[in-house]
Amino acid sequence: MRTVIKRFLNDEKGLETIEYAIISGLITVGAIATIASVGTWVSTRFNEVLTALNP
Repeated sequence: MRTVIKRFLNDEKGLETIEYAIISGLITVGAIATIASVGTWVSTRFNEVLTALNP
């Protein structure tokens, strides 16, 4: 039983998967924030153009 517990505690195979999941999650959050920001900027610019074109 001790050997099984020691082997389980020393096994680091799952850590790489967790690290990759965290990194991909951070990239996803960053991409969503960037897209939302750009979308707001584009919407503001279109509204400015629309306002300028209306007499």
